[in-house]
Amino acid sequence: MSNTEHLTTGSAKPIFPDDGILKLYSMRFCPYAHRVHLVLDAKKIPYHAIYINLRQKPEWFPLVSSSTKVPALELVKEPGKPVLIESLIICDYLDERFPEVPLYPKDLLKKAQEKILIERFEQFISDFYNLVLHKNPEQLVDIDHYAGLVAYEEELKQRGTKFFGGDNPGMLDYMMWPWCERFAAMKFSFDEKFELSRERFPTLIKWRDLMLQDRAVKCFYLDGQTHAKYMDSRRSGNADYNMLYNEAKRVKLG
Repeated sequence: MSNTEHLTTGSAKPIFPDDGILKLYSMRFCPYAHRVHLVLDAKKIPYHAIYINLRQKPEWFPLVSSSTKVPALELVKEPGKPVLIESLIICDYLDERFPEVPLYPKDLLKKAQEKILIERFEQFISDFYNLVLHKNPEQLVDIDHYAGLVAYEEELKQRGTKFFGGDNPGMLDYMMWPWCERFAAMKFSFDEKFELSRERFPTLIKWRDLMLQDRAVKCFYLDGQTHAKYMDSRRSGNADYNMLYNEAKRVKLG
């Protein structure tokens, strides 16, 4: 799955058998799409992954995704094969549609509170992108890019559980994880001063180490050096969507 080519301008729309399996339109390095992969894998829901070059999209893609963005999930068993967009909407739908492995708390109040924490995480995401995509991060050295994580450090410490979801990862864990996985890229792209502090965030760092052992996380995991390589290409204005595909092809050719 990781080594699949990203479809681009001129690419034909892929044809799949009429097997009733969900189709996820994604991009291998997109953290929002990563969220949907995590939920699908956590629930062990089969799906076809179609990767899209977001700079040069196939001509047919706007007919699939009304926003022309990823993730987009095609519900092939539903009448008219509707397509859902936006990572949180898709993940909430999957949790209700496939309740066998619930990711939200059953209690309605606790579920609402989890959703608030997920929404609040968007502020940290903005701060994180401001750092990793800045052309001169040295200008940002005096800015506290991890301030948005303090509330999550305290929240998990107060809960006293391995994960926000308890003994196993829940929706909040998976909605945060794509950006937390990318923390490991900091030491490859930037000076150590931008790494997550073990003194400031001991609970979250322990959580991160436990998340790395999760089956769903392992299904779609990329190491810090790989994330850094992609981030560097994007920061230079030439996002290398097919980086993994081309590397696999070079290895195959020997």
